[in-house]
Amino acid sequence: MPWFVKIETGIVPKERFDRSVPAHLAYVRSLPKRAISGYWAELGGGMLLFEAADRAEAERVVREDPLIRDGCVSYELHEWRIVAGTLERGGGTA
Repeated sequence: MPWFVKIETGIVPKERFDRSVPAHLAYVRSLPKRAISGYWAELGGGMLLFEAADRAEAERVVREDPLIRDGCVSYELHEWRIVAGTLERGGGTA
């Protein structure tokens, strides 16, 4: 199954952004396929790495993300192809 990455840049004040984070985290946890969400420690913005059947499904996943729905971030969506290593689903801290 293809992996996709949504690279995010925050576009609203932090207070507004923070109000959408709990819904975003719940959304990521509810996705039926593997997904990992995080933010850049030294920069504003973050990334959502997730599996989707195809580009159309990936675009739907992004459109339904509360951070997008609430107008908190701009983003780029890319298909990501693994060439070395593996990704294991682990328990996150969020």
